[in-house]
Amino acid sequence: MLSTLLQNTQDASEVVIDGEPVEKTLSIIELISSGGLAGQLIIAILFLLLIAAIYIYFERIFAIKAASQVDSNFMNQIKDHVSNGKIDSAQMLCAQQNTPVSRLIGKGITRIGKPLADINTALENAGRLEIYGLEKNVSVLATISGAAPMIGFLGTVVGMILAIFELANAGGTIQMDVLASGLYTAMTTTVAGLIVGIVAYMAYNHLVVKTDKVVYQMEANSLEFLDHLNEPT
Repeated sequence: MLSTLLQNTQDASEVVIDGEPVEKTLSIIELISSGGLAGQLIIAILFLLLIAAIYIYFERIFAIKAASQVDSNFMNQIKDHVSNGKIDSAQMLCAQQNTPVSRLIGKGITRIGKPLADINTALENAGRLEIYGLEKNVSVLATISGAAPMIGFLGTVVGMILAIFELANAGGTIQMDVLASGLYTAMTTTVAGLIVGIVAYMAYNHLVVKTDKVVYQMEANSLEFLDHLNEPT
């Protein structure tokens, strides 16, 4: 049986031209179309997930890059304004910067005059909101990275079921062209699912690292702001 399968596989992969066998190759489109309707449907779903993952990644990476751009002299200017009692100037400077750090410091400035614990609480609450904004749709990438391989494995199971069904209806005759459609479905969907999952997983982890850097920047500036307010006058 094994020798028959190997012989049929070799025959299916070679085309005779002028009496000489020539190896037959498949393009990606031909490979996908050979998987039948079930395989094409699963590949289409995985392709949409890939597009969504790429869009979310680039949208978030540009947003995080913009959020991390803070003037190196920003906190020095804020401390000068606060020390001189120019609260309105400090608030105006925060509004002009319009970054997570500046919005966080701006929230703290609006609480100046209240107990330091209240200011710290306000900063923490504002920080949670900013982090939520930075992590917008990032969890979708994590979902795609986990779901895509499972969808691919679903295609594998469907393909094997189709192959076994065709084999059962072949009357005991094993021919690769009978099994080809189911095997193409199984293999192409598995590969596509793994590719989409790997891309989404790498994109997710890269965004997490970038977001953590912005969060650290926010925490450092908040601590610097609180330390300045706690300095004896």
